[in-house]
Amino acid sequence: MAYDHVIITVDDSSTMRRIIKNTLTKLGFTNVLEAGNGVEGLDVLAKNEVDLIITDWNMPEMDGLTFVKTLRAKDEYKETPILMVTTEAAKEDILTALRSGVNNYVVKPFTPDTLQEKVNKLLGL
Repeated sequence: MAYDHVIITVDDSSTMRRIIKNTLTKLGFTNVLEAGNGVEGLDVLAKNEVDLIITDWNMPEMDGLTFVKTLRAKDEYKETPILMVTTEAAKEDILTALRSGVNNYVVKPFTPDTLQEKVNKLLGL
C-alpha cells in the first residue's frame, strides 16, 4: 500500500531521521522530507506542503517545543498533526509537549508498530 501523504521528520540525529524515514517507507509513505533542527524544519516547510510533522524535542538551534509553538502560531499549521518522538518520557514532559500543541507522543526507543499506529491515527488511515 502506498500513500501520497507528505511527512517531514525533524531530528538532529541523522541516524534517527534515517530510522524514521526507513520505517515510514516500509509502511508505504514514499514522500518523507528531513530537517536537522527546528530552524531547518521551518525552512523545509516554507517550501513544501506537508500532511504530518514528526519532530524530536532536544535539538540545537531550535528545540522541538519552540518549533511546535512557532508552527502553532501560524494559521497554515494550526491543524497540521504533529508527532513528537523523544527520549523525554516523564509525565510532566508529555503534558508540556501536549500543551505546546503536539497531537501525539512517542518515546524513544520505539517499535515500527508504535510509529505506524501513531502515524495512521494522526492521518486518519
